[in-house]
Amino acid sequence: MRVASRVLVIGGGAAGMSAASAARRTDPSATITVLEHGTFPSYGLCGIPYYLGGVIPRGEDLIAYPAEEFISRRRIDLQLGTAATGVDLSRRTVLTATGATLDFDSLVLAAGAVPIVPPISGVDDPRVVTVRRLEDAIALHSRLGNVRRAVVVGAGYVGLEMAEALCERGIEVTIVDRLPRVLTTVDETVAALAQEEAGRHCSLRLGTGLVGLHPEPEFVRVELEDGEVLADLVVLALGVRPSTSLVPELAALPNGALLVDHQMRTSHEAVWAAGDCVALHHLVLAGPAYVPLGPAANKAGRVAGIEAAGGHASFPGIVGTAVVKVFDLTVAHTGLTLAQAQSAGMAAQATEITAKSRAKYYPGAEPLRVRLVHTPDGLLLGGQLAGKDGAAQRIDVVAAALHARMTIDDLADLDLAYAPPFSPVYDPLTQAAQSAQFARAKQEAR
Repeated sequence: MRVASRVLVIGGGAAGMSAASAARRTDPSATITVLEHGTFPSYGLCGIPYYLGGVIPRGEDLIAYPAEEFISRRRIDLQLGTAATGVDLSRRTVLTATGATLDFDSLVLAAGAVPIVPPISGVDDPRVVTVRRLEDAIALHSRLGNVRRAVVVGAGYVGLEMAEALCERGIEVTIVDRLPRVLTTVDETVAALAQEEAGRHCSLRLGTGLVGLHPEPEFVRVELEDGEVLADLVVLALGVRPSTSLVPELAALPNGALLVDHQMRTSHEAVWAAGDCVALHHLVLAGPAYVPLGPAANKAGRVAGIEAAGGHASFPGIVGTAVVKVFDLTVAHTGLTLAQAQSAGMAAQATEITAKSRAKYYPGAEPLRVRLVHTPDGLLLGGQLAGKDGAAQRIDVVAAALHARMTIDDLADLDLAYAPPFSPVYDPLTQAAQSAQFARAKQEAR
């Protein structure tokens, strides 16, 4: 085992604190330092919309562990409110905003990602916010009682979750997006269900871009390509970009996401990386992909920490599994959409059905849309589900099938659980796989 006496972690979020904790378990004698520019370590970023919407009572409830847990019990030098401002890889040093210079034997980059803010007028007004940091969410929470009208710019996961949160607070919400539909992470037929659900609760201004924000004493005038909307609050939910500007010499994708191997090592022998600043190996694409999601950040952070401290671990990759609550609808997906598969040059097609989520005679049975993406000969490439009941647990079956490189035939043969409160005798996934089999048989018979 290689002994790493000084492990330095930049970023105290999920990936960073997972890395630091794993490094401590791997080498009890190592000096482990974490630099975190914010106020809180390792909190549930994905829970922020539910805190703002009132489901979670306090912002502090999102904190996984208090700072004292890391400092006293795990003996990690956690420096909150301390930003890294420079990295010298040749000297193996990191400069902080306080003027200190820290030496390292192993460096773990876990700086995460930063919200995309368009270069337009008005974005500096305090009524224009991004929701990426817990301290910002706590400040916004205290102001929501004075908000009557809000505009959410961006109709992806975070935009839809924030729209729901604001609606729960009795706020009139308008969702704006330059694209003509919501949720580009799923194919159009599935996105249409989410769009219909969002439209029942919010005003939708799709296919029109944000031009400018014009603060006035009583409101912000939101200028769009096709008109304007007045708002007391504007939430920018336009996605994120990897925070990797400190290390421009490391190999990365064009968007800045760092390239890593299965041990989470970057192109420098002493530097590992994890979390929302890296591109992970995508098992279906068989190459790197930027899919910034929490579960992978935690797992990859653990691997990076073990390796940085001299141990041995690996992270095989992701299939991009995600689920989002859109008011009363659940939308889940994994692997590739049809558009993504075709864009990657794959021969791909989709099979889509609507089935009941439970036995049709059992109370609570709801329509469940299932869409499977596969090759003409049946190799599974992805799956999407949308419905008010049963989507979240079934997407994990498809994700497991992708990890195992299963075919449509394999999926049709899986021995899935059945009881009337949970599923029909033929599970909706089974029905979708059988539908794909039937279509293939018809094609082969021609």
